[in-house]
Amino acid sequence: MHATTAAPVAAPIQSGMLSRVVSEVLSRPLAYLSIPAGASFVGLTTNWAGVKMLFYPIEYMGTDWFRETNSPYGLFGWQGVVPARTERMASRLTTVVTAKLLSLREAFSRLEPEKFAALLSPTVQESIRRDAPNGAWWAWVLGPLLPWALARVVRELQSNVDEVLDLREVVLSAFMRDKLVLVELFQKVGKVELDFLVVSGAYFGALLGMAQMALWIAVPRGWTLPIAGALVGYATNWIAIKLLFEPADPTPCGPFVLQGLFEARQPEVSSEFSTFLSERVLTSPRLIDELANGKLKTRFEQLVRSAVPFVVPDAVVAAAANGLRDLALESKTHPAHIYVEERLAIEETLCYRLQRLSPMEFEDLLHPVFQEDEIILIIVGGILGAVAGVAQARFGLGGPSTAGKLIRQSKPMYLRT
Repeated sequence: MHATTAAPVAAPIQSGMLSRVVSEVLSRPLAYLSIPAGASFVGLTTNWAGVKMLFYPIEYMGTDWFRETNSPYGLFGWQGVVPARTERMASRLTTVVTAKLLSLREAFSRLEPEKFAALLSPTVQESIRRDAPNGAWWAWVLGPLLPWALARVVRELQSNVDEVLDLREVVLSAFMRDKLVLVELFQKVGKVELDFLVVSGAYFGALLGMAQMALWIAVPRGWTLPIAGALVGYATNWIAIKLLFEPADPTPCGPFVLQGLFEARQPEVSSEFSTFLSERVLTSPRLIDELANGKLKTRFEQLVRSAVPFVVPDAVVAAAANGLRDLALESKTHPAHIYVEERLAIEETLCYRLQRLSPMEFEDLLHPVFQEDEIILIIVGGILGAVAGVAQARFGLGGPSTAGKLIRQSKPMYLRT
């Protein structure tokens, strides 16, 4: 009985409210349409602020009151999420690289021992001359034998590279020494997604602003715009982040195929990611520096000693090993570095393997940036939206210029006769 009478009553009420909303908008179109325009601006600015807060400031600014270790925020202060979480994010990224993308044994197997030895010989001979006791004499005696001895060292290195070169340390230390490196990596590979996050705030804000406008007309109260603004700021961030990564796998939806924006760009991102790592992290100077100066350097020195004839004194062998330290300081234009980077083919290997990751595995490259403190960014968007809503109601921005009068005098539409 109640069900049959409720529908006929509800329909005229809904129809009447809609017609009154339309009538109000038509009576003052610029005033009312400025509400979705204001919401669009709120969505744009809150998303822009959220993206900036992901990366900046690089160092913590503010007081350390009630701030936990590696937290981006304290009671009165903020640090970019990525710089604050550098160790955790870099560790996850390093795991992906070392476990799924790159094998040192495979990469170093591409070196030609004799050719690489010939490129190393001048630097090593100079190091012996400079650092070994009676260095000039030893450099002269060993000169003709150096290419042969160094080729033996290279072969030993190829067989035992995982024992003397810590790939995880090479990658992790690059990010930990300079937090800006990780920031620039995420900004480069995620540029399209970050731009989308900002711009989408304007579009989603405008759509939600239409509902905000209708609510303001129906209930012109002081709390209407601030609450609606908070919802706009919250929702635009939440929707945009969801669209970046969901669904991970291509999902048919009628005539369309839906997929997260980041996963859909896997070929392009793979190229950008591999180029950045090969140029900024896994360079020949950094690899050689880790061999000569890293935490496994003692094992490397033992490897060199075992590959060189016993008649050569330890002091001379140590001086020869110093040649690698000298080479690590040379620019990337040094012939040995050019050869190493060409033969290891790190960029090509990374790109090939990245393109063959599953969408879920590939997502791990960028999603951690948002996952770490996703809820904080969304809540901050809501707070900024509420502040903007207060400004709209207080100053008549995004609504009739008589907003103050409406708040004091107007009845909600559902109470009007």
